[in-house]
Formats: sequence, C-alpha cells, structure tokens
Amino acid sequence: MKRKRLTREQSKDQTRERLLDAALAMFMKKGFVATSVEDVAEAAGYTRGAFYSNFRSKPEVFLELLRRDHELMQADLQSIFEGESTREGMEKRVLTFYRRLPFDNKCFLLWVEAKLLSARDARFRTNFNEFMREKREQMAAYIQEFSVRAGTPLSLPPETLTLGLFGLCDGVQSFYTADPQHVTESMVDTVLSEFFSRVVFGRNADEVI
Repeated sequence: MKRKRLTREQSKDQTRERLLDAALAMFMKKGFVATSVEDVAEAAGYTRGAFYSNFRSKPEVFLELLRRDHELMQADLQSIFEGESTREGMEKRVLTFYRRLPFDNKCFLLWVEAKLLSARDARFRTNFNEFMREKREQMAAYIQEFSVRAGTPLSLPPETLTLGLFGLCDGVQSFYTADPQHVTESMVDTVLSEFFSRVVFGRNADEVI
C-alpha cells in the first residue's frame, strides 16, 4: 500500500510532537537544566535548526509540556461530571481521582523542577506564574461547579480550597516520591481521603467515604 504523503502542516505538527515527546523523555531523565537543545533535537531525530523552527527556546518547550499535562488532568476531572450525578457518586469519583494522583502523575518531577526554576530565573518565573494563576483559576471554577452540581456546600472559598489542595497534593507526593518505604500508599490514601471528606466535602468522621 502506498504511504500517504503528509501535508506541510501535518509534517510540521508531527515534527513538533516528536520534539515535545523527546523533550519530555530527556527532561525526565536528565532534568531541564542539564538537557540541551541539541539533546532534545538528537533524541527526536532532528537538527538544532528543526528545534528552533518549532520553538523559540527550551523554556517554551518546558511550559508547553506542563500545559499538556495540565490539560490531560483537566479532561480527567471534567469526566467526573459525566455519568451518575448524585452527591455520593460524584464525591466518590473525585476521591478516586485524587487518591490515585500521587501514584499516576508521571510528570510530577517536571512540576517540581519548574517551581525550582521559577524561584531562580526571573524570566521563566513571569511566564510560569501566569500559567499557574490560570491553573488555580480553572481549579477554583471546577470546585465551584462541583459544589453546585453535587449539592456539596463549600467549607472555604474555592480559591482557598484550591491553594490548600495543590499544596497538600504536592507535599504528599513529594514525601511519597522521596521515601516510599516509610510514606506508604496507605498513608497517602488516608491523608487525601480524610482531607477531601472533612474539608472539601464537609463530612463528619462517621460520614467519611
């Protein structure tokens, strides 16, 4: 069968995706700082020129990878609104998602490195903080929508819950990633389920899901 020839736009999109996939693999292996543009281009099978034909800089690629990971997470969260619409059903889907997050979030180290880089690089900090504000606003809107649909009253303003949720999830995953022998899956599950049940869902101890 004759192979279908790609259009110029399709070819460019394919090159861009290969560069992003290569960058993700290299950043996870060596870290953002230690990975060069040449490393990314070579891993993707392209030249340095091909990299700069698609991206202005290595930080731009870094932010694009973070944005892609965020969009995947948002799609998973949005799926919670589908199917059973009872309060109990929606709360269980939220809890299931966040209980698995510390173990399924394969890009966690990228987020950690991005925060370290933003603390040291003023130019990167500006773009990263803008992105993080968008991320918090989206999550706050999601929490508000969940409260309305599930009929779950919020114990704190959505913006406050968002900050607490991000901090808790990041902190728990940091401990688990660094010392899984002592910070076990069972401990992580208990921390997250108790937080959601009591703080987010406003349930008493005897109502914990």
